[in-house]
Amino acid sequence: MLGATILAIGTLTACSAGDDTAGDSGSAAITDKCTDSGSASDSINVGGDFDTEPTVEFTSPLSVDRTERTVVIEGDGKVKAEQGATVAASYTVYNGTTGEQVDSTGFGAEGEAVGFIVDETQFLAGIVRALNCSVAGDRVVAVVPPADAFGDEGLADLEIGADDAMVFVIDVKEVTEAIDAAADMKTVEPDASGMPTVEFGADGVPAVTIPEGDAPKNLQLAILKQGDGDVVSEGDTVELNYTGINWSTGESFDSSWERGEPASFATNAVIPGFGSALVGQAVGTQLVVVIPAEYGYGSGGNANAGISGTDTIVFVVEILGTSAA
Repeated sequence: MLGATILAIGTLTACSAGDDTAGDSGSAAITDKCTDSGSASDSINVGGDFDTEPTVEFTSPLSVDRTERTVVIEGDGKVKAEQGATVAASYTVYNGTTGEQVDSTGFGAEGEAVGFIVDETQFLAGIVRALNCSVAGDRVVAVVPPADAFGDEGLADLEIGADDAMVFVIDVKEVTEAIDAAADMKTVEPDASGMPTVEFGADGVPAVTIPEGDAPKNLQLAILKQGDGDVVSEGDTVELNYTGINWSTGESFDSSWERGEPASFATNAVIPGFGSALVGQAVGTQLVVVIPAEYGYGSGGNANAGISGTDTIVFVVEILGTSAA
């Protein structure tokens, strides 16, 4: 499931397709109304029960000028996917030109649920349009044009060319309402009960020790070293070093320090707990943030990183620079 891994870890980011080529731009333009169905999405024959492997038949080549979305099974969930909501979903994907399946998470007990956030700054516009307005139990079929997907470059790993539409069949397993990570963030002292211990080596690389016992239930931030540079604003692109630790295993799942080069992220293009920890901090600051699942990858987790839908994660961060959006 190479493709499922790629999609789950963020290849479906908004910038991949080129922000200027998508049909609409801006959060409100995409999520202020439900995506309409169309002749292409309505023409796809999808069989099978919810959360079972679907049978999918359509006449190729299939192309569209805008994303079309048809609900083929209506769920009874009470929470609607809107801007900022987290959706756990299983899906299968086809190349609309060739008709070939190019990716699948699997369904039912043999599959996995992938977490998406209904926010085109974090995921492709086509995925956001497909998930927007969904409730748990929905099976959605969406036809996505290149402008709402990978643009003029396509994606070779999924055998998607520059002119290829993508056909998604998505089973929405859970929808969680948007959260306000900034409002929920609790700042504590580094030695507060339950906080990880961080020691920086002579090479500047941190060693992180997870304490015994359960992880804090709250989103918690501790300042290890206060910087005195420019202050990070919402939407800024931040240059930083970081290490991510899974609380349940105590093991690192990602680290720019280990790769030997800093990373750059926009504060509104990462998981909510991470982005909110950066906003308001000065360049030069070192911090540690404890992120419960609902402020991280949500109930879908991140299978590629070994993070389940209930895992708390920890990041140690050093802010090296910031630039306005």
